[in-house]
Amino acid sequence: MRLLQSAILFGMVALCAVPAFSQPDGQRRQRPRRMAFVADTVMVHDPVMAWEQGTYYLLSTGNGLQWATSKDRKTWVVQSTPFIENLPEWTRDSVPGFRDHVWAPDIIRWHDRWWLAYSCSTFGKNTSAIGLMSADRLNGQWKDEGCLVASKEKRDNWNAIDPCLVVDDNDQMWMTWGSFWDGIQIAEAPLSPSEASTIARRYRLNDPNAPENPTSQFAGRNAIEAPFILKHDGWYYLFVSWDYCCRGAKSNYRVAVGRSKTVDGPYTDREGKPMTEGGGTLFIEGDKHEFEAAGHCAAYDLPTGGTIFICHGYSTKMNGASILIQKEIKWTSDGWPTLE
Repeated sequence: MRLLQSAILFGMVALCAVPAFSQPDGQRRQRPRRMAFVADTVMVHDPVMAWEQGTYYLLSTGNGLQWATSKDRKTWVVQSTPFIENLPEWTRDSVPGFRDHVWAPDIIRWHDRWWLAYSCSTFGKNTSAIGLMSADRLNGQWKDEGCLVASKEKRDNWNAIDPCLVVDDNDQMWMTWGSFWDGIQIAEAPLSPSEASTIARRYRLNDPNAPENPTSQFAGRNAIEAPFILKHDGWYYLFVSWDYCCRGAKSNYRVAVGRSKTVDGPYTDREGKPMTEGGGTLFIEGDKHEFEAAGHCAAYDLPTGGTIFICHGYSTKMNGASILIQKEIKWTSDGWPTLE
């Protein structure tokens, strides 16, 4: 199972423009409590969660990554300083226009060490990079581990953002990632772009019926991104986000799911349609009452029991503000996840 205390170990190949060993280590200082504030509703984008010594950590997109902590997942202490204060210089060298606004992290634990993957990009373009940091404690000092994978405009038909780290039954590490272009990618670590394969698309390649992209002239019509793989009861469940985020109340983001017996697929939906051909069973979408849209999710088997699903939703009552959604996953008799 992918627990909040789940673990990873894998080799890495630095694929960015500047060698990782020449960069700063990305350490950060302890956060003074006076910088924080308490909130019951947390504004987030692209949330992931971790648990350590009775405290939940919520990480999300923001300058150096936004973060908050909680004992009960109800009341959150929202920190006013970045989770990573000093991003390594290679991130800016590898991605022109990138500064400090880090996207879509993933975090996982292995052998008493935390591993944090994060995205460096600019909106609507695929010159991007996924970096890695590690630390012995969530509130400790983070070490730069370099670049996991990078993509470049006019060279790659995929986008190196939205990482998700997952370990298979043989303790082999994989990473899935991707947004638009040719959809969701997966590769075995150490990562090699030439070995990446597509495991999910919103539409078939060159589908004339795919609607135009209202947000970017570069990304094309394959409106799928934000993969997350949860291993549960002998299956790998691939959650993906369809359609368009980041438009406030005009967003139409939603989450679909498929599953496979092997981490690299093939993934099919509940009707048996391959996710590489546009398959996916709708899992959550906006109800137009509480949320206009919902997407970019994560899912965990909790240390206290049960399975939690989180994502961000565009709040109807808050004029499209992006806030945290948490729901418990229930499992059908034939092994499919549902939300109550």
